Amino acid sequence: MLVLLIHPDTPTLTKLSNTISELGHNVVIANNGIEGLAQYRKLNPKFVIASAQLDGISGVELCRAIRRRQSMNYTYLILLTNGDESDSIQMSIDSGADDYLGESFNFDTLRLRLEAGKRLITFAGRDMMIFSLAKLAECRDSDTGKHLDRIREYARLLACELSTYPKFESEIDEQFIELIYLTSPLHDIGKVGIPDAVLTKPGKLTPDEFAVMKTHTLIGGETIRATANAYPEASFLKMAMDVVLYHHERWDGTGYPEGLAGIAIPLSARVVAIADVYDALTSKRVYKSAFDHESASRIIFEGRGSHFDPDLVDAFVQVQDAMNQIRVSFGDFPIEDSCLEQLGSADSATTLTTASFDSVLVGSVASV
Repeated sequence: MLVLLIHPDTPTLTKLSNTISELGHNVVIANNGIEGLAQYRKLNPKFVIASAQLDGISGVELCRAIRRRQSMNYTYLILLTNGDESDSIQMSIDSGADDYLGESFNFDTLRLRLEAGKRLITFAGRDMMIFSLAKLAECRDSDTGKHLDRIREYARLLACELSTYPKFESEIDEQFIELIYLTSPLHDIGKVGIPDAVLTKPGKLTPDEFAVMKTHTLIGGETIRATANAYPEASFLKMAMDVVLYHHERWDGTGYPEGLAGIAIPLSARVVAIADVYDALTSKRVYKSAFDHESASRIIFEGRGSHFDPDLVDAFVQVQDAMNQIRVSFGDFPIEDSCLEQLGSADSATTLTTASFDSVLVGSVASV
């Protein structure tokens, strides 16, 4: 990451520059506040480390100037103070600095401060990126309403339940649960590349149109892959890519885009698959009414071992009442009567085919 160093004392500036370079960061230097602010505006560095005692403008004034013009990209600010007096510390923090160091810092202290700053910058960028991408997808599909809010609540609930199963204790930890909550809303970002004539069609999709609709997984996956290549340090994008690419895969291998089966399907995608189907079934769309909770649950039970990971269905059974509460809490439409008749009789609804499942997930298919 790029670090801007601003200090009036050349020996101190050299020491700082050498130390930070050894830590693997790129360094730009400035000798006074005015020059430092100009460099900041030109380069937009991730870190600024500045002396509180600067010519032109002080370090405190510099921090305030940076915070006033701060936009999307967060800069981590560290002020070097003359001591540990409480008034000096308070002034540093009040000015917008994230941290402070005494002028007589040591290598390990500086390293720890930079690592803490990097974590904050990474997390802030992660959450902003996820939110922005998810909202981009949502704006293309007006029927989703609070779909993204429900999906992440469902996914977190299922992951928490699954974490109590001994066979998953090595896969599901607090970080997994946090990341699936954050990344699950990205599952349909590829829909930004689907033509409106297909995406918002109120009637049945033709087989050709359905083939186009299915490409949203590949479009979304390529979007995440390109982002991951540009930001290799953003490790959370691995789960995001798995969710986007594979949430329409099926346990028996009849899904898309790759026809993966069983545990070859990433766990995060298997979790989101159930969350997505449950929400699609219980939500009103342009091509269907909303199923009630009992009807949607019965369909998911019948998909155990075919459409869904059996363990995920077992987890769903345990938390289905909580799923229903989330559905009601985040509902954005009146609860309607069951629409099982759209797919045939109530008896036949429990033996949905692959195409029938797709008809309630992404639009009715003409052949159904």
